[in-house]
Amino acid sequence: MAQTRRTVAAASVALVALALTACTGDDRSDPSGAPRASAPADLATGQVAPDGATTDVVTGLEAPWSVVRTGDGADALVSLRDSAKVLELSAGGDTRTVGTVPGVRHGGEGGLLGLALHDDDLFVYSTGEDGNRIERYDLRGSTGSYTLGDATTLIDDLPANTFHDGGRIAFGPDGMLYASVGDAGASEDAQDQDSLAGKILRLTPDGDVPDDNPFPDSPVWSLGHRNVQGLGWSADGTMFASEFGQDRRDELNVIEPGSNYGWPEVEGTGGEDQGFVDPVQQWATDDASPSGLAVVGDTVFIANLQGRVLRGVPVDDPGSAEEYFAGEYGRIRTVLAGPDDTLWFVTNNTDGRGDPGAGDDRIVQVPLTTGS
Repeated sequence: MAQTRRTVAAASVALVALALTACTGDDRSDPSGAPRASAPADLATGQVAPDGATTDVVTGLEAPWSVVRTGDGADALVSLRDSAKVLELSAGGDTRTVGTVPGVRHGGEGGLLGLALHDDDLFVYSTGEDGNRIERYDLRGSTGSYTLGDATTLIDDLPANTFHDGGRIAFGPDGMLYASVGDAGASEDAQDQDSLAGKILRLTPDGDVPDDNPFPDSPVWSLGHRNVQGLGWSADGTMFASEFGQDRRDELNVIEPGSNYGWPEVEGTGGEDQGFVDPVQQWATDDASPSGLAVVGDTVFIANLQGRVLRGVPVDDPGSAEEYFAGEYGRIRTVLAGPDDTLWFVTNNTDGRGDPGAGDDRIVQVPLTTGS
């Protein structure tokens, strides 16, 4: 399918770098087939861009939310928001149910949301009866036969609502687990350091608070967020986050520990005089609703729901962007590095807010090339 791309004009904003602590080790799969924490594309450096024909990796998904690859190939795990099922996707495009996360309460934007892999464990962000929570499951078996084993709750009673649930989880280059928690409709709580609403959290893989978090004995890494749904890191450790605004501006932010991003006092730029960190790029809400985010090479790719577009942002020029597939696939929920120098993106037209077409929802694959 032909792709559409155009340069997006944006205010020039200086990039604020965040140097995270060194990696704690390589989580790549071992010869036994154990899953690894992430599966980056082979294009490790330089700007990359979609270039070539798209193909469907899988079709017929119902409200997919998060996808994590389990190795170097096309095998992956997929979360289905409304049914609370975790699916295993094979390289041939077949799916099987790994398990259903118990106690998930679906309603509006809540349900089974983010997934992350670390060592032999699957980390899951979901909405329960008493709020949002993050659990760690033993991922048993191997490719083609994974099952969910015992669960350990790392943190629970997180603010929840039928909207603004956050839900993205990811392991950073420091080996720590990062999680976005929405304001759950109580916007004033985003400015309350003692509330976990409207925050990005940082935890150890066991759910403890790291000693070097910015606030003593607190999992809060940054505050003043409305609804972050995309997290990713560039090769130099810079942390990026995509965030839903309310009526005016959606945001791409560079995240610094202990910093305040202004919500609800400020939406978009204009908060620096008040001690807030301005976004490095912003968009009108009708053009964006940025959800999942992935850094591949030196490009930040951002999936957009209401904007129905995939954006690519240069790491070294985060105030600019290229647009791809505008209007061609409907709502796009998330994006990730695919196998063999490809990019995957996930549509979200069956979530109650889109217009499903034949085969929706789907994971789409497109080749990547260096250069813009």
